[in-house]
Amino acid sequence: MATDRQTAGKVSEKSLANLKGGSRKGKPNKVTAAVKDMILGALSDAGGQAYLARQAEENPAAFMTLVGKVLPLDVNANLAATIGMPDIKIGVTND
Repeated sequence: MATDRQTAGKVSEKSLANLKGGSRKGKPNKVTAAVKDMILGALSDAGGQAYLARQAEENPAAFMTLVGKVLPLDVNANLAATIGMPDIKIGVTND
């Protein structure tokens, strides 16, 4: 029979399966949501879009930092270009 000393610090498989604490994935933290609401309220009180436009002119570095923070990190772009070069065939032909 196992002694208390042998089983100390060991966790059974069943108890590991029941450890599902925390919030759902993707659910915002309540404090984070509250701070975001306060920031949006302050922006509204300061003039909203007109205030941001003024800041873009008066403080471009700070404004661009803000833009960099709020834009998505993953930008998917399809770029197509046509290069005006003639068709060049490289290889050996037996003509």
